[in-house]
Amino acid sequence: MRLRQKGSAEISTDPEAFEAFYRCHVEAVTRFLARRVADPHTVADLVAEVFIAVLDSAHTYRPGLGSEIGWLYGVARNTLSAEWRRAARELRIAGRIGGRRLLDADDLSRMEERLDAESTARRAFEAMAGLPESERAVLELVAIDQLSVAEAAAALGIRQGTARVRLHRARRSLRRVPGVVPPTVMEGLR
Repeated sequence: MRLRQKGSAEISTDPEAFEAFYRCHVEAVTRFLARRVADPHTVADLVAEVFIAVLDSAHTYRPGLGSEIGWLYGVARNTLSAEWRRAARELRIAGRIGGRRLLDADDLSRMEERLDAESTARRAFEAMAGLPESERAVLELVAIDQLSVAEAAAALGIRQGTARVRLHRARRSLRRVPGVVPPTVMEGLR
């Protein structure tokens, strides 16, 4: 089945037209890809992807610009290029991960201890989530990051008086929510 005979748009809507087109060209596409890829599973996957792409792009075929097989090889080249980009991305990711060692039992134990030690701070962050951003920012810098009010004001680019007012409002808001912030964090908030 030639695109010229049936019309390029028809193979994307008529299953019989697509099947005839597929049968006419599957061997040529398979050979094209097999010359470039050594793994038979990858070739089979790419052949399927090429014909899926044909369904999506059949309307782009223009007989006056070249042969049907030339257009089909263009689709195959684009599909193959996309596969190579995907494989390269995976290789880069695997390289990044491969350079890192996995956590052993001692590492996991230390990580769990660190997570436990920071659980109070995580609960404080959760409690502060409902505060307005301006109040939360001051409170985080003072109570969690242990900056002075003056240092927090400088970090936020505000006056010290403004920082004190925001800190006071944040503390007052958190005190209204009993049990949300552990007592040790409330000590840091006073």
